[in-house]
Parts: sequence; structure tokens; C-alpha cells
Amino acid sequence: MRSHLDVAQQVIGADYASLDELTQNVTRHIAKGKPITRHPSGNDKAMTRGQRAADAVARFGGSWAFIGIFAVILLVWVALNSLILVRYRNNFDPYPYILLNLMLSMTAAIQAPIILMSQNRQTEKDRIHAEHDYEVNLKAELEIMQLHEKIDALREVQWLELLDLQKQQMHLLNQLAQSK
Repeated sequence: MRSHLDVAQQVIGADYASLDELTQNVTRHIAKGKPITRHPSGNDKAMTRGQRAADAVARFGGSWAFIGIFAVILLVWVALNSLILVRYRNNFDPYPYILLNLMLSMTAAIQAPIILMSQNRQTEKDRIHAEHDYEVNLKAELEIMQLHEKIDALREVQWLELLDLQKQQMHLLNQLAQSK
């Protein structure tokens, strides 16, 4: 088994110490002959309660169910205000619906940072997955290069064997021609 230092020099053509961390990781995997596994930091079991809550709020807040429920609440609010105004000449939130506006603003003010926290977490997950994909692709590319080198070496050996066979045949032909 080759060491990662040899792999870096032979396959990549650079000194191991000069490589970035991801490429060093790939050379270690190639040297060990092991596949690259998923990063444990992408594990959802390691999330805190707040992170899970932020993801749940973002998932629900960005759904058609949320939009439907919110539309129904708004329509009920407006209908109740209108019904109370028509029937009793009084309402709890007069026409410009200032109280409703306040509630909508507070909902948006609370929901926006929670959704941003969830998006930041998703961005971090995406970055980790992109790094993993880069490592896998780099390893695959380097292994393909190694296969090309092995095939070229085999082809070289075959050419040498063919040349040797041709020399032997030429020698036998010369002997045959001389014996006649």
C-alpha cells in the first residue's frame, strides 16, 4: 500500500504539504483505498431544539398551508369587523385595520429572522455537501488518471512483447529462408 505522500507526488504531481485540506483528504483516501464517506456534520440528530424549531417554522411558513390558513384568518378578521360594524355600528378594529396591521407586522418581524436562521443552516449543509461532492469528484478524477497510467503501462508492455515476438518471427523466417 502506498502512502499519501507518494500518492500526492505521483498522482497529483505536488508535495503533500502544499495541497489544500480537501485534496490532502482525498490523497489519504486513495492511499488507503477507502471510499469517501459522508461528513458527520451533516447529521440532523446533532441539531439543537432551537434549530429544529427554526426549520419547522421555515418549513410551515413557506408552505401553501400557511398561506391558506393566513388568508382564512384575514378574511375572518375582515368579515367579523364588517359584521360588527353593520349590525352594532361598532367594531373592535376600524376600517384601516390598524390592529390587524400591527399583528401582521409582528408576525413578519418574528418569522423573518427564524426563516433566515433556517436558511443559514441550510446554506451550511449545502456547503458541506458541495465540499463532499468536490472530494468525491476529485478522487474519481485521480483514480481515472491512475487507471489511464496503468492501461498505458500495460499497453507499453504489450508493445514490447509484440516487438519481441516480431523479432523472433523475423529470426525464424530468416532461418527458414536460409535453410531452403
